[in-house]
Order: sequence, then structure tokens, then C-alpha cells
Amino acid sequence: MLKRKGVSVLLVMAVLGVLIFSASASVLAQDEQVTITVGTWADESFEEAVALFNEKYPNIKVELQLAAINDHHDNLLTRLAAGGEVPDVAYLEDQYISTLAARGGFVDLSQPPYNGDEYKDELVGYPFAQATTEDGELVAMPTDVAPGTIFYRHDRLQELGVNIEDIKTFEDWIEVGKKFMASGENRWLIGDVANIYTMMINGSSTDRYFNEEGELVVNSERFLKAMKTAKEIRDMGLDAGISEWTNEWYTVLREGQVLMQPSGAWLGGHLKEWIAPETDGKWRVTSFPKGYDGPWGGSFAGIPKSSDNKEAAWKFIKFMSTNKEVQWKNFEIANMFPAVESLYYKDAFEEKLDFYGGQKARLVWKETIMNIPEINTSKHDSMISDIMWTSLGEVLEGTKAPKQALEDAERLILRRIRR
Repeated sequence: MLKRKGVSVLLVMAVLGVLIFSASASVLAQDEQVTITVGTWADESFEEAVALFNEKYPNIKVELQLAAINDHHDNLLTRLAAGGEVPDVAYLEDQYISTLAARGGFVDLSQPPYNGDEYKDELVGYPFAQATTEDGELVAMPTDVAPGTIFYRHDRLQELGVNIEDIKTFEDWIEVGKKFMASGENRWLIGDVANIYTMMINGSSTDRYFNEEGELVVNSERFLKAMKTAKEIRDMGLDAGISEWTNEWYTVLREGQVLMQPSGAWLGGHLKEWIAPETDGKWRVTSFPKGYDGPWGGSFAGIPKSSDNKEAAWKFIKFMSTNKEVQWKNFEIANMFPAVESLYYKDAFEEKLDFYGGQKARLVWKETIMNIPEINTSKHDSMISDIMWTSLGEVLEGTKAPKQALEDAERLILRRIRR
């Protein structure tokens, strides 16, 4: 079964129970204690980030409500729809932002006293389009962005006598994958070929599922090529057929049984900290093939309308989105790429990183993030994404041809929209 990005149960357990104290808004009395709840899936840097917030705002107590990423969003959608209790600050991942924005349950952060639009010139531009509704409401602020990148095993390419500079296209990766598979047992190009499909869809157009005229574009050459390529790789046995965020996936990454893993830059933090720390120095990163630069994740934070602590919640969100120290700390610890654009010009971007064998990996990610355009999103994105993943599964399992799968998906999506 195909699965999207999740969070390790071990990671969630490690962070659960953390209660971090933060600060009061300027309007609050200095001795007034305020508690806000923050719903998130967290990462390796979150505890330290909130500790920095605490130094500036010591009167706000932050209670973390942690769950695996899909569970977190599913629970949030359910509670918003039912009018249930929701956190004061809700973190949202990019693939959910447009759907949640359309539910109308979040404060418009473009309006006073928040005035979040004032930070458009300071932060990376494209996430604001994702977090803005058709009516112009800004439902969340970007807290990190996620340039798509390919993590690859440099040591394995060396064994094959292959130079990364000679791998420029998806076809090149396939040919190298064949060579790697032939070099020994249990060797594959990639763990899950669904990631190839994602690479070919995420950044290949400014239209995600609809064009600027509002026309559905899933039954198009772009999606057809992605599904055909994924099916070709599966039929050649070049993927391990292993879903992400499973023990089997961690093993093939640690053991170097796969050549490459496309993801967001944030995956580097997980590899280094807990998935495969023993592989230090064996990884490198490279961009997606030309014409496919795009986002792979990214986080936002919004304030549900039902929050009783909007003032303190905004202090927290503003700090996490715009404070340069916390943005850089998140990047150092967990590769959570900064949303503050001025940080891209720090001398540290030129540093050689040991985990990547001395490569200046941050420059690769910087180039990608600066090339990502504003992508058209809609309130139907989450529903469409689910349907497209099901269609991809049918193609990979051989129950439908790519063209038929897309035609069926198109009909189902249009039927759901008309309800």
C-alpha cells in the first residue's frame, strides 16, 4: 500500500511529554501566566526552538499535543468539522494547507492585529500563495519551507564508477539503477517508486491539479508520463516496493541497498539523528532533473478561530516564522529549511557539511528553493491527492493502464466536486 510521509513512532514517543515554557504577549501583564496548546507532529529541533521562544516570552506555557503527521491532520479536520476542541496553534503541512484553509476554521492572519502579509517581503514568497484562500484570507504563516532534493549514496556510485554529474535525467537514474541492481543481491534504485511519481508531479508545473482557469488537469501528459515512468521502474524490479517510514525502509537506507531517496531537505535531519547516523559521510544531495524543481513538504502554523488565547498564539507563530535565531537553529538541527530568505546569504551556507562528505549541501537546496514558483492550489487538493495515490497504486499493481487510471480518476474527482 502506498503511504505518504509519516513520523516515526519512536520519534513521537521521544518528544511526548515535553512541556516547554514560553512567553507572554506584550499586552499581557508581565506576571500573568498564559497556557497555549500547540498541535504538531514535531521534529528533532522543536524542543530547542520553543526554549528559545521561552527566553523572550517567559510567561506563556506551551503544551505540545503530538501525533503522527497523518493522524494530526485527520484529527484536526474532524474536530474543525464537528466544532470540537482544537489547539491554540495548529501546525499544518503543505499538502493539507489548502483543504484546511477552505474549511473556514482559522483566523485570517492578514488582518489586524496580526498583519501577517507584512512579512511577505521577509519570507519566501511561494508558501503565502499556498496559505491564502480564494477570498484572500491568510490562514497560516510558513514556519519552514522544503526544497525537494535527491539524497544519494555517494559510496555506492563510487563502487559503480559513476559520477553524479553524468546523471541528469530520470532515464539516466534508471540506467544507473540497472547497473546497481546487477552488482549484487537486494539492491535497488529506490525504496518506493511512488517517490519518482511525486518528483515528476510536484515541481513540473505551476498547476497542481487545476490550471489558472480552474480546469482540472490530472488527465494530462504530465501525469501520464509520471505514471508510465513509475510503472516502468516497478516492472524492471528497480524499486524495493517498501513504503516510507517503515523498519524495512530504514534498513535499506542504512545498509545502502538503495541508491537514492528523493524527499525534502528535512529528511537529512532524520537520517543524521536517528534513521541512519552510522552512514555519516556516505550521503550527498543533488537537485531533481532539470525542469522538476519543486517543494517536498513545508510547514505552516495557524490559529483556529475557537482559540481563547489568540494573542499569545500569534506571538508564538510570529516568533517561529520570523525569528532568525530560531529559524537557523531549526535548520542546523533538523534541516528544516528557513522561511526567512535573508538567512540564505549567511556565510554558513558555504560550509562543508560532514554528514554529506564535505559537500556544500545548503547551496544545492538554496538554488532549488529560489526556483520554486507559486503553485496553484485549491480546497480540493487533499481529496484529489488521495484519489491520485489510489490510481497510482492501481497502475503499479497492474490492474489498470495509466491512461485508463487517469480517465477514471478525472471522472471520480469531478463527481466528488459536484456533490
